[in-house]
Amino acid sequence: MRLLLLSNSTLPGEPFFAWPTPYVAAFLDRPMTVAFVPYAAVSFSMDEYAEVVSKAFAALGHTLLPLHREADPANAVGRADAVAVGGGNTFQLLRMLYKHDLIRAIRARVKSGAPYVGWSAGSNVACPSIMTTNDMPIVEPPSFRALDLVPFQINPHYTEARIEGHGGESRDQRIAEFLVANPDKRVIGLREGALLKVEGHGMMLQGRGGRLFRKGAEPVDIADGAQLRVDLT
Repeated sequence: MRLLLLSNSTLPGEPFFAWPTPYVAAFLDRPMTVAFVPYAAVSFSMDEYAEVVSKAFAALGHTLLPLHREADPANAVGRADAVAVGGGNTFQLLRMLYKHDLIRAIRARVKSGAPYVGWSAGSNVACPSIMTTNDMPIVEPPSFRALDLVPFQINPHYTEARIEGHGGESRDQRIAEFLVANPDKRVIGLREGALLKVEGHGMMLQGRGGRLFRKGAEPVDIADGAQLRVDLT
């Protein structure tokens, strides 16, 4: 499998998809038809989402196939050269993936060799479950089980920062809670401007770095260029 899992699409003060563009250009290294999953959109329309993503991918020579415009989205995935899953609300995204039989279709297509690009919620659904998302459960999917393309969990938009005067849990505390309930799991917190490039059994962290969390161990910072095994052993 070939996966490009981005923490986020856009850094503050930059145009949409500016920082990931060189990474996506190198990853999708020939003109492709890309099946785009816009279902995480909530506060803006899927048509609006498809339009901005289409411009970003067209600049790299790719043709976007927005799945919300397809009568049979699962069949369209089978015709595409690659799959891109956008960010937004992870619960809404996963609910729609189940509704349109896209868990099966995307997993099969990516397992057969189609490149997968996801950002934010689109990276979270590449994991075994969406239980390390930051999002509010505004809708109820049939299950928290996701695409299971990688064996670990991702926390997109990761930050160790705490808000002064705020009494809620930090991101580190929430991940620690997840690991108490799921002690056999691993979590990679991807900072803004960071990604994981997965190629078969290996992967590389690129960009602004991340942090690896395991039950009973101190978190380990991961720098740009770090080479890892997908099983994190």
